[in-house]
Amino acid sequence: MAYDEGIAEVLRADLSGEPGIGEKQMFGGLCFTLYGNMLCTAGKGRGMFRVGKAAEAEALAIEGVTPMEMTGRRMGGFVDADGEIYGDDSRRGPLLALALAFVRGLPPK
Repeated sequence: MAYDEGIAEVLRADLSGEPGIGEKQMFGGLCFTLYGNMLCTAGKGRGMFRVGKAAEAEALAIEGVTPMEMTGRRMGGFVDADGEIYGDDSRRGPLLALALAFVRGLPPK
């Protein structure tokens, strides 16, 4: 699997105190889950966060965050984050908080 181990380590550290976190290889990267639901990914130099449609505009206002597209189709409720976000707590923190807030509201799988 091609993913950035540095990004994965940053996410592991951020999520270390959160119960229910798992890891799964997915989408050509490493996916972090919360009670079985996709939360975020570590890809090659970038990642994806599941923030939900209601928080998508707030997430997109963060510098370095763009709409998520797969196979040419926009994925509502998911955003793409450039690699620089992972070194910037002031951007990564709020983005991860949005993702955690959304995924905590989903039923466990």
